[in-house]
Amino acid sequence: MAMASEACALFLSHVPRNCSVVPPIGVSRRFVAASCKMRNRKLRFLSFSVLKRRRQGSRAPPCQLQLRADKDPLFSETDNYVDDSKTTNGTVSAGEDEINEALKDEETSEANSSPLQDLMKMIRNAERNILLLNEARVKALEEVDKVLSEKEALQSEIKNLEAKLAETDSNLKIANQSKADIKLLESQQQQFESQISSLGGTGSTITSIDSSRFSELNALRVENSVLKLKVEILKEKEKRVEILEREKSELEASIKGLQARAEQTEESENKLNEKLQQKVKTLEEQLRDSDMEINALMNLYEESVKEFQTTLDKLKEETEKSDRDSKEVTWEFWSSLSLLVDGWLLEKKISVADAENLRELVFNRDLNLRDTYLSCKGLSESEIIARFLKLTLPRDSSGLHVVHIAAEMAPIAKVGGLGDVVSGLSKALQQKGHLVEIILPKYDCMDHGRIRDLKVLDETVESYFEGKLFRNKIWVGTVEGLPVYFIEPLHPAKYFSRGKFYGDGDDFRRYMYFSRAALELLLESKKRPDIIHCHDWQTAFIAPLYWDIFSNRGLNSARICFTCHNFEHQGAAPAHDLAPSGLDVEHLDRPDRLQDDSSHGRINVVKGAIVYSNIVTTVSPTYAQEVRSPQGGRGLHNALKTHSRKFFGVLNGIDTDTWNPSTDNFIEAQYCYDDLQGKLINKDYIRKHLGLSTSDLSQPLVGCITRLVPQKGVHLIRHALYKTLELGGQFILLGSSPVPHIQHEFESIAETFKSHADIRLILKYDDVFSHLIYAASDMFIIPSIFEPCGLTQMIAMRYGSIPIARKTGGLNDSVFDLDDNSVPLESRNGFTFFNADEQSLSGAIERAFNYYKQKPEVWQELTRRAMNMDFSWESSASQYEELYQKSVARARSFAQS
Repeated sequence: MAMASEACALFLSHVPRNCSVVPPIGVSRRFVAASCKMRNRKLRFLSFSVLKRRRQGSRAPPCQLQLRADKDPLFSETDNYVDDSKTTNGTVSAGEDEINEALKDEETSEANSSPLQDLMKMIRNAERNILLLNEARVKALEEVDKVLSEKEALQSEIKNLEAKLAETDSNLKIANQSKADIKLLESQQQQFESQISSLGGTGSTITSIDSSRFSELNALRVENSVLKLKVEILKEKEKRVEILEREKSELEASIKGLQARAEQTEESENKLNEKLQQKVKTLEEQLRDSDMEINALMNLYEESVKEFQTTLDKLKEETEKSDRDSKEVTWEFWSSLSLLVDGWLLEKKISVADAENLRELVFNRDLNLRDTYLSCKGLSESEIIARFLKLTLPRDSSGLHVVHIAAEMAPIAKVGGLGDVVSGLSKALQQKGHLVEIILPKYDCMDHGRIRDLKVLDETVESYFEGKLFRNKIWVGTVEGLPVYFIEPLHPAKYFSRGKFYGDGDDFRRYMYFSRAALELLLESKKRPDIIHCHDWQTAFIAPLYWDIFSNRGLNSARICFTCHNFEHQGAAPAHDLAPSGLDVEHLDRPDRLQDDSSHGRINVVKGAIVYSNIVTTVSPTYAQEVRSPQGGRGLHNALKTHSRKFFGVLNGIDTDTWNPSTDNFIEAQYCYDDLQGKLINKDYIRKHLGLSTSDLSQPLVGCITRLVPQKGVHLIRHALYKTLELGGQFILLGSSPVPHIQHEFESIAETFKSHADIRLILKYDDVFSHLIYAASDMFIIPSIFEPCGLTQMIAMRYGSIPIARKTGGLNDSVFDLDDNSVPLESRNGFTFFNADEQSLSGAIERAFNYYKQKPEVWQELTRRAMNMDFSWESSASQYEELYQKSVARARSFAQS
């Protein structure tokens, strides 16, 4: 052990600090120092193998020693080898010789010691020493690496210092050159000054004296001006001080007055506080008493609420299940059941009471009735009736039964806005839970394809006319979920089988006949409507017929509502023309009844409806005000004033399901307010379809859909066409005129522009094509002389076409000018003009074109705002619902009193 320690010390003393020999990183410590727990045989073999290598290394020459070191696993790493062969080889050789001598001594001692145990101890000690030797070697190599890195850092610093030294040398050279130049300049300056002094020193001296005096004088002037300014400032301050002193004295006086008032108010406040405290005490006592009473009531209330809640939960479960089931059935289904029941009654297959009970089940959309009907497939009619009658229940409903009697209904029989109102209002009321039915003439020219389940009843209804009884066929069907009754007169005159809706000379007789036949249908079917709603002069006969004839015959449950859509048409005729209806002409031809105010000897059925109806409405608030004047009322202003308490203006709505650009199947591309790309596609399509120029898609397109009658401002429509052309736009007109000379005039204009690239006139009404014009146009012209309501401006805005409209009637209630600052910005949706002349219309069109071309961002926002306006029937139907309910409530209270 001592020999091994001495060998280790000897080796460490000869290993230089900068030795480049590096131990192998990948070799484990087991290779260098074997475990002491290895078997003796393995240890002995390892020790002898190491010693043998050591001996071979000691006998090899230095060059061979170096090569073997490269091959030996302990010295296989060459990355950190330093190319200093003399130092390394000499040191390693000397160290190896001393280690060999130590090992020889150790071998001699081993041979002398015969016990195997001593030999093992020596081997273990040698292995420990070798381990320590390797660790020392690793530390020495780490120090060598540090020294080398420091050396490299010093070399880089030396290079930097040499570069700076070179730079300094160059700067010194430049500085020396600059000093030489300065000395030269100084010498030249001295020479120059000497020359100047020799030339004339006296003049410069005088000049310097004058300049010094002049500068002093300037300084005195400046000081003088400064002093003057200070004096003025001091004077102003003195004035301000005087003003402040006066104000101070005034303030002191006012403060004294306020202090006196404050003392008075304090006294009054003290008195009030005392009174309030007394009142508070009284209130506290009352509250204590009331709290006791409330607590007792609350206990009772909580108990009742618990009982009610349990009952309510059960009802909710039943109601939710019922609602889910009932919503799955369409309105067409319930309408067809209603028509089926009415058919049984008219054919006398069920009694009046049974019909009323079954109608009530239909009205309430009873699911048992639905299930019974669906289970009756394949059964005979008598068996179906028997099963239905088992379900009859007493009536218990808060909804109203409303019957519309009209000359038009969209989409099957439409001429103007009347048809849209009848269908739109009826659907809105139906969605609010009311039972709504419509009675129409059965025109041979109506769109039969839009009527579902159209069929004729076996029984006819007789109606009185011209002193005789005439039979009428009754047809039933559903139109957009609404039950509709169609009356086909079996009269020799074939009143509604003439291929057109209006225009014959006997229109007065045709609709007088229809009105009486409609009431006969209600009477024969034993219906008990709450409201009978008639429209315009064609069904204005209903009101006097109902109260003078049918209420006495048992049809007396209803209140009459009359809506005049246009006071231009009043149904005036000679008094004797009313006689075929069965009404007493002498009784009605009086100033307070049907007698026409502008012509004696004539009756006016619109006036009769105003007098005899319980509710009278027109189609916009502004128009309701306009018709109260002699000009607007067309002679009925006095009757409206007399009955003003029952006269109301309700703005019409539009059917937002029919007129919806996001679902419209009649347009080329559907779109909505936040994605207007489809509008451009429709614009391009209609241009190509009509043969208009398509070179500039941004060219504004103006649309106009109207009846060409004086009321619509025919001369202004013509002017709008030419003005649009002048401003570089395109114009499309869709409409026709019942007035021959107006129709001929526009046919001539259409022929003139037949092949024009920017103008097209389509002189007929085409409902399908109207959808495309709304969708394609950028602007829409409505220059009406008067307009009771108007629907085209609402439809145009729905499709993103900006209206240019005159401020009259319903246009004034729905179109608000973009430049009108008195209107909130969110309500501005178009361009308006007041005077019915070409100059005013031109100004509105020019403003619209200017915004379209010069301010596209504003135009886009205007388009989106217009499309978002709510013109649905929801609001209008709610107003009618309120009018209906109030009228019915008054009638019921009167009947009970």
